[in-house]
Amino acid sequence: MNHDAYDDDYIRQILNGVKSIAMVGASPVDVRPSYFAFKYLVQRGYDMIPVNPGHVGKSLLGRPFVASLSDIGRPIDMVDIFRSSSHIMPVVEEALKLSPPPKVIWMQLGARDDAAAAKAEAAGLKVVMNRCPKIEYGRLSSEISWMGVNSRTISAKRAPIPTQGMRLSLNRTSVGGGATAASDRAAKNRNDPA
Repeated sequence: MNHDAYDDDYIRQILNGVKSIAMVGASPVDVRPSYFAFKYLVQRGYDMIPVNPGHVGKSLLGRPFVASLSDIGRPIDMVDIFRSSSHIMPVVEEALKLSPPPKVIWMQLGARDDAAAAKAEAAGLKVVMNRCPKIEYGRLSSEISWMGVNSRTISAKRAPIPTQGMRLSLNRTSVGGGATAASDRAAKNRNDPA
């Protein structure tokens, strides 16, 4: 799999298919990016599990922290890794020991480990690197357009303003340039002197 650019249908299939997400590196501090992503995904109806050994005994939006993936004690669909790239392989190795293993390993913005991705894919898991599920959900549902961001999705209907627990449709059609690589090339070409 090419992890430099993901097809929108690949991301869409993952976000539509998972229900439970363990966020490794979740933080109860309300100014941390992991807090925003966790809260957003809870509000979209995902069953979120915060994983952070430094916060065991606390809860995040009413969900108790667990120290590790093995402490969850029930099947999970996706592991969202909010850790630096140097900490990814141990998380992937722990996820692969779960029975059953998760369907997806997702590495947040700025996080990439090709060896860990290859190991997860060899075990039959889907992998996404250097992306945020909050951003991808908002983009594919066109919800992000409510904030003035071009989501590169098109529909005859404007995305509804979401309410608590509302799952928006991720089945909006993406227009040209939807892939990150194409967007990056277009931006680079605009900035390069001719």
